[in-house]
Amino acid sequence: MLFRNLCSVFVLIAVMLLSSCKTPKDIAYMQGFDQGDVQAVVSQRRITLQPDDKVSIVVSSKDPELARVFNLSVAQVRVGQDNASSLTSNSQVSAYTVSPDGNIDYPLLGSLHVAGMSRMEVAKMIEAKLLKDGYLKDPVVTVEFLNATISVLGEVNSPGEYPISRDNMTLLQALGKAGDLKITGMRKNVLVVREENGKDVAYRLDLTDAKSLMESPAYHLQQNDVVYVEPNDYAKRQSVVNGNSILTPSFWISIASFLSTIAVLITK
Repeated sequence: MLFRNLCSVFVLIAVMLLSSCKTPKDIAYMQGFDQGDVQAVVSQRRITLQPDDKVSIVVSSKDPELARVFNLSVAQVRVGQDNASSLTSNSQVSAYTVSPDGNIDYPLLGSLHVAGMSRMEVAKMIEAKLLKDGYLKDPVVTVEFLNATISVLGEVNSPGEYPISRDNMTLLQALGKAGDLKITGMRKNVLVVREENGKDVAYRLDLTDAKSLMESPAYHLQQNDVVYVEPNDYAKRQSVVNGNSILTPSFWISIASFLSTIAVLITK
């Protein structure tokens, strides 16, 4: 009887060891999205200006002396520079800050309402006003965000705040900036928190499902979005002393060894 019970224990251990070698199915991204497949993506939405955003606006013209009137003295250094490197290398960057009402105060043109407009829309509006009022004959306006960032937190290799260097940045690109998910990050339940109309709205995205991922409104990120990758159950148990010990093969081998020793002592 004792021998039979010991055999049952060893069989159970063998089954657990074999099951521990099973390949997880929730690790690979965009499963089922094979070569040649086509997947519709949610309509792209360019980043739009919001209250408290800071932007540089640079006006160029064949007559630089006239154009200089419309440029902040140090805003010109922004053109062609990466947002993050410029902010760290130049502590005197001047910028237009969007007011709570969504306006900026622009030289000679006065108060301009820019909230809800993309960079290109603001540039075209200013170009049109400069032409209409006769200030410049050939204005070229460049608008750049200075403080548009996203935050990536949780089970990623390099959590932190990252600049949005382009319109239509995707969640996958943001996770790439953060060094990708750790193996302990939950791919099927990534949280994106976005402020909409004065309220925080939560979106849950499954990185393993290409269709639901690319059709989510949060697939393309906006400034001030917060991305959070939740730890999986294994990582959660690691926060407790010996939390994962019972799941390791060595634990059950030790139990089997202990039971074998007891059995030998009893049968003697």
